[in-house]
This record gives sequence, C-alpha cells and structure tokens, in this order.
Amino acid sequence: MKVDDIKTITVVGAGTMGHGIAEVAAVAGYKVYLADIKKEILDNALEKIKWSLSKLAEKGMLRDSVEAVMERITPIVNLDENGNYTEEFAKVLKETDVMIEAIIERLDLKQKLFAYADQHAPEHAILATNTSSLPITEIAAATKRPEKVIGMHFFNPPPLMPLVEVIRGEKTSDETVETIMALAKKFGKQPVLVKKDVPGFIVNRILGRFLNTGCHLVAKGLATIEEVDAAVRYVLGLPMGIFELSDYSGIDVFYYVFTAMKERGFNITPCPLYEEKFKAKEYGMKTGKGFYTYPAPGKYARPNIPKELAGKVDPVLILAPAVNEAAWLLRNDVASKEDIDKAVKLGLGWPKGVFEFADEYGLDKIVEALRKLKTDLGLEEMEPDPLLVEKVQKGELGRKTGKGFYEYGEVEEIKKNTIIIRKEKPIAWVILNRPRKYNALSPELLKELGEALDELEDDDDVRVVILKGEGRAFSAGADVTAFAGVTPISVAKFSRRFQELTLKMQFYTKPIIVALHGYVLGGGLEIAMSGDIRIASEDAMLGQPEINLGFIPGAGGTQRLPRLVGRGRAKELIFTGDMIPAREAEKIGLVDKVVPPERLDQEARALALKIAEKPPLALMAAKYAIEYGLESNIWAGLALEAHLFGLLFSTEDVIEGVTAFLEKRKPKFKGR
Repeated sequence: MKVDDIKTITVVGAGTMGHGIAEVAAVAGYKVYLADIKKEILDNALEKIKWSLSKLAEKGMLRDSVEAVMERITPIVNLDENGNYTEEFAKVLKETDVMIEAIIERLDLKQKLFAYADQHAPEHAILATNTSSLPITEIAAATKRPEKVIGMHFFNPPPLMPLVEVIRGEKTSDETVETIMALAKKFGKQPVLVKKDVPGFIVNRILGRFLNTGCHLVAKGLATIEEVDAAVRYVLGLPMGIFELSDYSGIDVFYYVFTAMKERGFNITPCPLYEEKFKAKEYGMKTGKGFYTYPAPGKYARPNIPKELAGKVDPVLILAPAVNEAAWLLRNDVASKEDIDKAVKLGLGWPKGVFEFADEYGLDKIVEALRKLKTDLGLEEMEPDPLLVEKVQKGELGRKTGKGFYEYGEVEEIKKNTIIIRKEKPIAWVILNRPRKYNALSPELLKELGEALDELEDDDDVRVVILKGEGRAFSAGADVTAFAGVTPISVAKFSRRFQELTLKMQFYTKPIIVALHGYVLGGGLEIAMSGDIRIASEDAMLGQPEINLGFIPGAGGTQRLPRLVGRGRAKELIFTGDMIPAREAEKIGLVDKVVPPERLDQEARALALKIAEKPPLALMAAKYAIEYGLESNIWAGLALEAHLFGLLFSTEDVIEGVTAFLEKRKPKFKGR
C-alpha cells in the first residue's frame, strides 16, 4: 500500500499519546477513529483534543477550523463489559488502512490487540505501534502479517513534538517502511528510521545512558544533584537538567521504560537512586516530590539550580556514555548518524546532535572520560565502543583535527617564529609560542600577533578567535631582556605600539576569547583584558607585578584593570604587584569563568563554536555598541546602539534569522 491510498486511520488508546496522535492525523486531513475501553475516557480525550486545536488555531497553526477537524474524529468503545472486543470495533477495523496502537505498555495486551486487528483489518492495512520500549518483532509475532507491522513512536505531546521514530521489525517489509515514513511526513513530522528492532530504539537508549550516568555520579558521591543539573543546563545547554527532567516526566515512567529495556538485553546497570525514589512513590512533579520538591502534587515550579555550580562537574563525563551508545547504534547499523543526531535534537531538545557534541569536545576526551567512568563507577558498560577507539587511533578526533563523525575541512596550521595560527573553521586559535620563556612578550611576538589578527579579520571563514599560550603559562609578561640598553623614548614607543595592539583587540570586528592558564602577568594580563571573554583554568595566577621592577603597566593596565574590577581593587593590585588565583580573579570580575585545567581548551572551543553560529554583523555591532558606549557617555552610547540596531535591519542575516524563526529551523548566517 502506498501513502496516497491511506484514507482512514484508527488510533487505539485515547490516553495522552493516543488522543494526541488522533489529533495529528485529523489535522492532516484523515478520517480518524479513536478507540478506547470506556466512553468517559473518550469524552475526556475529545475535550482535550478540542482544547488543543483551539490553542493551535489561536496561533494561526491550523489550516482548517476546529469544528472541521473535530468532525473527522469518531470515538469508538472497543471493549464490552466482559473485556471482549466489540462488534463496532471490528467494523471499524474492516475499513482501516492504518491502525496506530497507543495502549498501556504491556506486551500481552498489545499482542491480543494486534491478533484481533489482524483478523478484522483488510489485507492491505498496516498495523503500527507507538510503543516506546517493547520489541516490534514480538508484537508482530501475534499476527499473520508481520511484514505489515511496524513501530511508529511519537513523542509527547504529539501535536507539538516533531519527531517520529519509525522502527522496522525483523520481518517488516520495505514497502511498509516507505509508506509509514511518508505518512509521518504527511502528519507534518520529521521521521527517523530505526533499521533494527533494538530495545529503546534511538532516543530512549541514548537518554537512558545520559540519565543513568548523571545519577550514578551522584549515587557514588562524586557530585551533587544540583552540580550535575547545572552542568547539563548551563554548560551543555540542554533544556533541563538530568534530575529536573526525571521529575518533570516522572521517575516512575523512566523506571518502567529502562527496566523493560534491560529485561530485553539493554546492557545497563540502573542507578539505585531511581529505584529508591520509585519505591518511596516520590515520582517527581506529579507527586510533589522527587529529586526536587514542588509546591504541590502536579504543580510545577522550575527547580532553582545555581549557575555558579556549572563548573563543578565535567560535562564530558555526563555526555560520554550517550556518545558511546550512539556509536554502538551507528556501528551496528541501527540508524544513520544523521538520523541519530536528528533524533536527539528533535526528541530531546538538545541544541546539538550527540555526534556533533562528541566532535566538538573531541573523541579522545570522550574515550578518556569513558575509561575514567569505568574505573570510578565500576561499570563494565562504560568500555569505549570499538568505533570510538578506532577513530581515536586514526586521529579522527573531531573539529580539532578536521574530521570526527563529520568532516569539517582540513585544519590549517601556520607556525611563525613566536606564534602558531591554527584554523578550525569557523574558529581560529592564535597560540603564543615561546614556552621556554613562559611566552614572554617580545617585540617580534607582538608584531606577529598583530599581523595574525589582521589576517584572521579578513578571513570570512573565521568567525571567532581564541587566544591562548603554549606550555605552562599564558604569558608571564614583557620580555625584560629585550629592554637592555634601551632609552626612555624607545620604551615609550614600545609601550605605544603595545597599546595599539590591545586597542586592536578591544575594537576587533570579531569576538576574541582568551584562554588563560599558568602565569598571566604584566603584559600578558594586559593582552587578556583586551579580549572579550576570559576563561581561566584553576591553576592560573594573575597580576600586574611591574611595580616590583620599578615601573608601571604600560599597555593599558592602568586603564582596563579599574574598568573591570573597580578603582580600589585595581590600585591595590598595581600598588602591591601581588598575584591572585583564578577563583579570586573570577570573584572580582577579572575573569569570566574558571574551569579545571584539562577542560580549558574544550570550554573555550565550545563557547567559540556557540558564538560562531550567530550572525557576524550583529556580533560586530553588539561589540562596538558595548565598547564604544562604555568609553563615552550613555547618550552617545544609546545613539550608537540605535544607529547600529537600525542598520542591521538592512542585512540579509536579519531576513534569514526571522525566516528561520518562522520556519522553526536553525538559521544559517552568512555575514551579509
């Protein structure tokens, strides 16, 4: 049967998923029968459908009237008082082209339904199940048409969630797969194909690893609930933290789904905290208490998760098992990498696909994290998948090598006398490369740094620049050996040229992220303060020690430091020449974020890639409005802001941004 032959769809089960699927089918123009065991359930379902349709109509998202859509849905009671299927249900099945089952997750009940549908539905009819955890093949075994049985897994709520997992059973035919993929598109959904009938399909397998890992970290005392959720929400940028999501969706729901998956061969060691909460009947928001506490049962209030906890847990530790599971799915040809990434983005609301995250953080870091988890948690299931190990051995580490799960183009590296320029489009690294001298700033280094910035500014493929130091320091300051025998005039010229470089950075047309570690002193700190965002490792020591040598900062330190930390604190640092650790620097506003040393590069890269997705012209305008505005008065600053705001409306990027928003897709900005 082809998709154009489908006229009538029967949805069995009028619960949350069932009535949502019925609504989707009716909106798409199909004649729909909605079946359940009691009239009261059906009446309630119809009321909810009508309410949902009215909301869609208010937003202009409904092509037909609410009444016209409702007329396409016919409620049917499918069980009599003795628990037998009704004659009316049999008649409905006889005119059904596609049945979509959405009843309780019990294999025996589903098999009973499919056996009955197989007897009464026409020969051409396709029988689909919305199961989230049970094998399609086992459900199909109850019928004489296993080639026409398929999984069609919607996500809650079906009218709003764009993803549908289409799951092939062992005997599902190509024609059935093709028809249901096309039907999902007719529903306005984006289907992904699960080519093999594995427990949990795509989304629940990856989600299971993700949730379970965060939970194990807490259970082992390696992190707190809030620290894990802060890393997930604020660093990875996911809509909800692990425990926040568990409470919102229902701890009981995840407990049942993951238990069913494990019983069918999914290699997972369930975190004991889920079972504890389940047995205590603390299911989350629905009961008023789960991992967090809520105002009342069923009343949601978003948990307060302090942003300052975001750096306490390495997000790669939480992410790595999800990547490992995705690698297993890909290696075993369960789904394509594109469909796996689409599934987590559309089904879980992740800002990036799981493979995109892996490439961004580095596959070597993913493998390291898995081996650490295997040791720390004592879980054999954390063994890195052979596909990941193979890619690391080949040097396919992700963006930083130009190839991982995806290809990003060749990484271009240019080595000068004192710096290294590495282009990982759309970002570029400029690395101070005098490690034996703690990257002391010589006239040659400053000249090469300025030239590199000029070159990268003209490269349209580079959207963000990251500045860092090689070896054990960012920069310990100016190379004092270069000042032997110099005159006051020559030193003043050096200072002036150094100031020109820091001004170039401050008013550069592209964002500059400065990654700081080790010593960040004197001229090194002055360069750092000229960047837009400063990320420091926990081992960084910052200061302006020039006073100890008899002079003062000469490249903007006396001006930028008080602008960042206030006059009094700036004077104290300059007058005493003392160094302060990164955490103290963060408290006074000298650096913006502090991370463990091993995460410095990945945090800088992740932020740079996030910024690089934004419109280049708007980034430049925002930077200019801030920097020039702060150097003038508020009236001049506001005038500049208004001018730039208006000017941006003449750009192609604004048209692309608005269009993408309306079309609910990710914009592709070109800087035009």
